[in-house]
Amino acid sequence: MSVDLLEHVTILCTDLETSRAFYTDVIGLEDGDRPPFNFPGAWLYAGGTPVIHLVGDRPAKVRDTGPIDHVALRASDLDGMRRRLEDKGVEFTERTVPGRGLRQVFVNDPDGVVLEFNFPAG
Repeated sequence: MSVDLLEHVTILCTDLETSRAFYTDVIGLEDGDRPPFNFPGAWLYAGGTPVIHLVGDRPAKVRDTGPIDHVALRASDLDGMRRRLEDKGVEFTERTVPGRGLRQVFVNDPDGVVLEFNFPAG
């Protein structure tokens, strides 16, 4: 057995429409096809792959994810990401990975999930 790829991350959200808008309007993912599950949710796509699954209307007590700290996504167009976040009034922090030149942008989603966007050097 081998693990080949991380397919998606599921995020429980208190307000599905607010989270959907954040991930599409602010982050730039595409809202796409989702199977007809018997609970509310959305599948958000990057490059044709559903990378973020949102599940709505979950009670707070179900939301404890333990020691998971953040979700990291590879991205492109650092300047465009900065402009988009600034235009939407979303706070973010930036870092450079020492010795790698990798630029990182960190932002919190509406439910406090930390998102890390990695922009490879040159």
